Amino acid sequence: MKNADAASSAWGSGTITTGQVLELLAAQGIVLPPGRLRIDFYGDSPQLSAELLALIGSGRKRAGTSLLWGLEADGESIPAPGDIEVILDHHNRPAFITRTTRVDILPFRAVGSDYARIEGEGDGSLEYWRAGHWAFFSRECARIGREPSLEMPVVCCVFELIENLAVAEP
Repeated sequence: MKNADAASSAWGSGTITTGQVLELLAAQGIVLPPGRLRIDFYGDSPQLSAELLALIGSGRKRAGTSLLWGLEADGESIPAPGDIEVILDHHNRPAFITRTTRVDILPFRAVGSDYARIEGEGDGSLEYWRAGHWAFFSRECARIGREPSLEMPVVCCVFELIENLAVAEP
């Protein structure tokens, strides 16, 4: 998750500033509700990003999880209830506007089946959540020089969708 003056995707599709995001939204007549603004992207590849954004658009995905160590390594603040998040697609275009409604920081091993279901990936099971997130967090740990463990702290964020801005892929 990004909350700095600029956000760049993990797959290198460039950097976009908060000001540029706000200009793109203003051009569409979008006014953001009050709240701390965060700029975010989901996944660490264009394919994973597209899959996760499709789940948000379908209404199935209403949560996202970050590795606390990754936020700390990137100098990011921890999400909080009330945050307004602009989620970018893999072309750095605003796709969704969400509001964070709940944040829990837990060891990886403590994430439960109710949260996995809200996150909405795969079959919605805890087993699917653990396998997919272990793979993702292992890549994230490698990026920041940490070792994944069952005790690694994860930031579990539940959100509500405010606006769907997604553009269909050609």
